Amino acid sequence: MRRRLVTALVSASFCLLGLAPADDAPLPARLADTGGGTQLITAEAPDTGSTTGTLTWWDRRHGRWTAAGTAPARFGSGGLVAGTEREQGTNTTPTGLYDLPFGFGIEAAPAGTRVKYRPVAQSSWWCQDNDSRAYNRWTDPLPADCRASESEHLAAYTAQYAHALVIGFNYHQPVRGRGAGIFLHVNGKAATAGCVSVPADAMARILRWTDPSRHPHIAIGTAGGATSLTRY
Repeated sequence: MRRRLVTALVSASFCLLGLAPADDAPLPARLADTGGGTQLITAEAPDTGSTTGTLTWWDRRHGRWTAAGTAPARFGSGGLVAGTEREQGTNTTPTGLYDLPFGFGIEAAPAGTRVKYRPVAQSSWWCQDNDSRAYNRWTDPLPADCRASESEHLAAYTAQYAHALVIGFNYHQPVRGRGAGIFLHVNGKAATAGCVSVPADAMARILRWTDPSRHPHIAIGTAGGATSLTRY
């Protein structure tokens, strides 16, 4: 009994002092916030100038985070930048912690997919026109106030949008000029225009793994510095 009491007091003292978890703790345990759910995706780049890094998806069970899978990741050709400072058209990937509103794809959802999944049709667009009421929204068809030249015709990206998850960057309360259409999707030929991408098999695994009832989020950041993953 005394040993349990001492352990509890020591643990409480660490919490009160605000001491960080040990460096060898699983990455999600070292984050300031994981979104409150029991599923988390981490997308980590070495630094803000990087266009490649590592994506890992994690489960929290019995109070501990464990990796469910990992894959090489690609980021924007312009590197990474804090989401609150991002500017549209810079090809930068926004760092931060975001939810995953829904999935979509040109191909059918992988068997076992539980997230809301929208099939891409020839009439499906993602509006990126800052002057449109549909800014940073899926539209089907393209509304009259959203210019095609300022938007993405989803069906045109046959490789990248075979399967994808929407990243909730600038989505729920869009700020004009900050950026639109940030997704987790299948790799193209090179770095992205600001999204995070992974190989096709990894994207299919992630869609099957993602469980909306467990409130999954994605944390995007760097290994250190002001945009370090551990700051989110």
